[in-house]
Amino acid sequence: MKARKLSVGLGLVALATILVVQGCATPVSRGRGDFADFCAGCHGATGRGDGPAAAGLASTPADLTVLSAANGGVFPRVRVMSVIDGYTRQDQHGSTMPVFGPLLEEGPLVLVETGDGIVTPTPERLVALADYVATLQTTP
Repeated sequence: MKARKLSVGLGLVALATILVVQGCATPVSRGRGDFADFCAGCHGATGRGDGPAAAGLASTPADLTVLSAANGGVFPRVRVMSVIDGYTRQDQHGSTMPVFGPLLEEGPLVLVETGDGIVTPTPERLVALADYVATLQTTP
């Protein structure tokens, strides 16, 4: 009986490990499309903050190509997802960036390791969009 419980437990751990999205297990092409639809108007097609709508904004959109460089060479994936989702901006009144979380909830959830071993179910489209932004990073 103990061997069966151990086997089931190890199987569940293996399944959880397979489901956890750490590197890039999401369709970047979906993220590219969502970037074009939701982000490029302000951030520009290349993510430099020079989109056609940027001129009419009160503050310049962030240059998304330097996020890794500003974070010690590591892409801040979880922080990017939080900003896109709107979670980190809930208390910032007057932010010109819209909250995109509700627009990206459609579709399946994937498990994302968000730090310190915490795994969080996250909309796959949000992960794909953040993973696409990671592809825009420039190297110094």
